[in-house]
Amino acid sequence: MTSLIRIAIAGANGRMGRAVAAAVEADPALVLAARFDRPGATGEGLVPQDEALAAADVVIDFTTAAASAELAAHCATRGGPALVVGSTGFSDDELRQIAGAARRIAIVRAGNFSLGVNMLMGLVRQAARALPAEAWDIEVFEAHHRRKVDAPSGTALMLGEAAAEGRGVGLAQVARRARDGITGERPVGEIGFSVARGGGVVGEHSVTFAAEDEILTLSHSARDRSLFARGAVAAARWVAGRPAGQYDMQDVLGFTAG
Repeated sequence: MTSLIRIAIAGANGRMGRAVAAAVEADPALVLAARFDRPGATGEGLVPQDEALAAADVVIDFTTAAASAELAAHCATRGGPALVVGSTGFSDDELRQIAGAARRIAIVRAGNFSLGVNMLMGLVRQAARALPAEAWDIEVFEAHHRRKVDAPSGTALMLGEAAAEGRGVGLAQVARRARDGITGERPVGEIGFSVARGGGVVGEHSVTFAAEDEILTLSHSARDRSLFARGAVAAARWVAGRPAGQYDMQDVLGFTAG
């Protein structure tokens, strides 16, 4: 009989933590081994972080960029468990910290765990490759609930990266994060971002390719955060027992060649 994969949940008191717990409990291949939150947090069933790590094969973490980077370093120091990280808004230093941890443990990190969004990334990459920058401008739009603390969203940046990759350029070379005042004529090849925050919006993303006489828009709407939880659970099943390395949902879904 195959052993159940033991899952610990970081940020268990949060909205995503609760959604992940429900998804884990609904999966017959998994067992919810432990729940933990920030030091000093209270709640039914919470245990200290080190106790949770000792009980788990995989930790699913939707907290903050700083907390996730610290957790990754701690897990690497102790040789496990593996991590599934859904936090966004990482600084360059935090990304380096996670990359360093991934030399010792397996980490799946993604800005979005939705199957639909990951399919959208592929379509955006293909469209950007096929539609020349001289004739087609690219704009990425995203909207989220009022509680989201980073902007643009991790998913919007992933979509921008996909568009830039399709055109063979680095996103940092062509990104325009905001426009205000007299901005001048749009440069050829620029990839623009716009952001909305309000209410309880779970997640709206679209990428518009605009030519002089036609507009193509590719979009995705998230209706319930449980879809992200289910994607994270799929990633946890996939990463359990994998060798050390940094992976993403393209790996989990088999989209990565090799």
